[in-house]
Amino acid sequence: MSGIGVAGLMMPFGRSIAAEALLTTMDVGRKKALADAALQAATSAGATYCDVRIGRYLRQFVITREDKVQNVVNTESTGIGVRVLVNGAWGFAATNDLGTQGVVKAAQQAAAIARANAKMQGAPVQLAKTPGVGEVSWKTPIKKNAMEVPLKDKADLLLGVNAAAINAGANFVNSMLFLVNEQKYFASTDGSYIDQDVHRIWAPMTVTAIDQATGKFRTRDGLSSPMGLGFEYLDGAQSGKVVSPNGVVNYGLSYDMKEDAIAAAKQAKAKLSAPSVKPGKYDLVLDPSHTWLTIHESVGHPLELDRVLGYEANYAGTSFATLDKQKERFQYGSANVNIFADKIQPGSLGAVGYDDEGVKTKKWDLISDGKLVDYQTIRDQAHILGKTESDGCCYADSWSSVQFQRMANVSLAPGQNKLSVADMIKDVENGIYIIGDGSFSIDQQRYNAQFGGQLFYEIKNGAISRQIEDVAYQIRTPEFWNACVAVCDESDYRLGGSFFDGKGQPGQVSAVSHGSSTARFNGINVINTARSLG
Repeated sequence: MSGIGVAGLMMPFGRSIAAEALLTTMDVGRKKALADAALQAATSAGATYCDVRIGRYLRQFVITREDKVQNVVNTESTGIGVRVLVNGAWGFAATNDLGTQGVVKAAQQAAAIARANAKMQGAPVQLAKTPGVGEVSWKTPIKKNAMEVPLKDKADLLLGVNAAAINAGANFVNSMLFLVNEQKYFASTDGSYIDQDVHRIWAPMTVTAIDQATGKFRTRDGLSSPMGLGFEYLDGAQSGKVVSPNGVVNYGLSYDMKEDAIAAAKQAKAKLSAPSVKPGKYDLVLDPSHTWLTIHESVGHPLELDRVLGYEANYAGTSFATLDKQKERFQYGSANVNIFADKIQPGSLGAVGYDDEGVKTKKWDLISDGKLVDYQTIRDQAHILGKTESDGCCYADSWSSVQFQRMANVSLAPGQNKLSVADMIKDVENGIYIIGDGSFSIDQQRYNAQFGGQLFYEIKNGAISRQIEDVAYQIRTPEFWNACVAVCDESDYRLGGSFFDGKGQPGQVSAVSHGSSTARFNGINVINTARSLG
């Protein structure tokens, strides 16, 4: 599996620091001097290529339950990673010693590792050319740095959210803020010195309702998405807010956490008495808050070139979408399915100026009119597809981890014709409207899968009716995407995503978004996930 979930929030990340230290930065001149020392040491040790990443990774967690703040954690992890090519083989070493001697030693160690690897390597690495960009900088275009917001304000926000949920009928509620600032400096023998300041935010919550007579309980998770934004995401301005035909609020580039908590309490209570779904074939209307995960698992991962080539098999295997399918323009989906990769989309988790190989990021097509046209590649894979440059998909989750291929933001393009969710539903005779992501499973080639959700509503004769429960649908990837009969227009387009997309061994996580408008899929098999139908 791809490791998506909230569990990653509990992972330690570096050393604990005072909240004030979250606002400090490392002098760019010092970073350049350290990078130059490492580059010089690597080339003197025989490297034909070297890149250096100096990273300062900052996290803040504010965790609450009902009327109590359970924990506040501020962490910092700072160090340098050096990657080199010697005799056509990779070597990598890292250190948290940011003195000149420390970085020189790391560069020399990386060169020694590469030299040893070359003795066992069958063919030399072919690295796509990437022009040096000189000294440049890039920052997430935030309006309000979340690290600057006083801790009391954050705690008050969360406790107010919890109180609103309890007052609306919830029995329990957990809410938290997870804030990220990555200060990343990249230098290479190509002539690049790139300073980036990346900000991300997430406000997850879980609301629980209990039937006191039976002890039965149901939960509804928040409908926020982790975003590449500042604290303005929580300002309640409602940019991109969409209200579905049954009144469920779905959020875009800002999020009203209290409004969602109140709705979650009412919907969790409604789940207690909602009837269980009758298994069978249904037309599914999938909200973007749900579809992002289906895109991630059934398109994003199988179109990573290292999985296609069999180089990577951790976290749910390789890919059915082999190279021959691209050559034959495999019909991955219907003509309504246009899926693109994008590392520059504002507000997305993956939005950066340059990847961890110094490649300028971009947007490109993966599936066009339903046909497979491309994959996601990095510098040492580009030649395999006959490309002359990388797609900018190489990342590490820490200065201490080697960079490798990671997923771009992979999204379903909105439909070209004006189409609202209400219009999409009008001719659905027997369907289910699904909102929010839930549990999932997928096989080792990303071909057979099953997905749940947060909220499920029956659609009968063109109208949304009652709330139902225990819904999951089963797919074979190409059959599912070929069953896509309509996609709403750009006015409905929204992002979902995860901070914790797992991959590799040793494992790494990355932050990635997936956008879509509401989409309809006809004739999909739905199963009942209840332990008892009684």
